[in-house]
Amino acid sequence: MSGTLRRAAAALLRWGRGTGGIGLQGAGVRAAGSGSGSGSGGGQAEQLDALVKKDKVVVFLKGTPEQPQCGFSNAVVQILRLHGVRDYAAYNVLEDPDLRQGIKDYSNWPTIPQVYLNGEFVGGCDILLQMHQNGDLVEELKKLGIRSALLDEKKDQDSK
Repeated sequence: MSGTLRRAAAALLRWGRGTGGIGLQGAGVRAAGSGSGSGSGGGQAEQLDALVKKDKVVVFLKGTPEQPQCGFSNAVVQILRLHGVRDYAAYNVLEDPDLRQGIKDYSNWPTIPQVYLNGEFVGGCDILLQMHQNGDLVEELKKLGIRSALLDEKKDQDSK
């Protein structure tokens, strides 16, 4: 297991218990920066597998949800906010080149951001945007037990 990924997992576990680490980034969002360091690729896939399955919604992005460092990462954060998704793990790949390349290799997807729902790779910004536009994201969130805030907005508009 890569030392970098081991530190990321340990930090995520600390945040889950509410102690130490970088701290909470917004309501329910756990920014899981892994710091710098190098390590071998041994066990990296298993560690990434554990990370993407630990939370219902996991995002690997450039920057943080509060300060995305690219437009595509910002779009993913905004889509999740529109749906009222606040409780998700967010990993800043800019903090760690090993994590950045490792997640690309793990998913066999060449770009960041990457979104995982219930441990399953969904895609990047373009896929999440398409799911948002066609209503599939509402259904996928419902499968996770997450009610989209857009349903409440529609209900409010229908009652007027």
